[in-house]
Amino acid sequence: MVDVLCDTNFLIHLATKRIKNIDNIDVEIGSISFVVPKVVEDELFNLKNDINKKQEILATLDFIKKFKTIAINGKYADKELIDYIKKNGGIVGTMDKALKKEIKENGGSVISFSMDKMVLES
Repeated sequence: MVDVLCDTNFLIHLATKRIKNIDNIDVEIGSISFVVPKVVEDELFNLKNDINKKQEILATLDFIKKFKTIAINGKYADKELIDYIKKNGGIVGTMDKALKKEIKENGGSVISFSMDKMVLES
């Protein structure tokens, strides 16, 4: 089982959108486990005060209750994820183009969404 560190927008998308290949993901990508960095969890808790995003944030927080959390702390999720990948390698779930580029430049892999399907980018 491979851990996938998730950023905030990836988790929101995962929790609130229909992902066509979610039931076959083990076959297509391999056995994965979504992991929530503490800095991302904190970001979600702060976002629930945004009236425009409150419903999807609450849905996301409920969705991730069973996910494993990892002690990656800090102020900025992107920076912390990049620092973690530099030291440990791994896979990050993100839809952010700049973050994808930086993760790949530092030897990490990316899981993202394309046409409502989860895809692995290396």
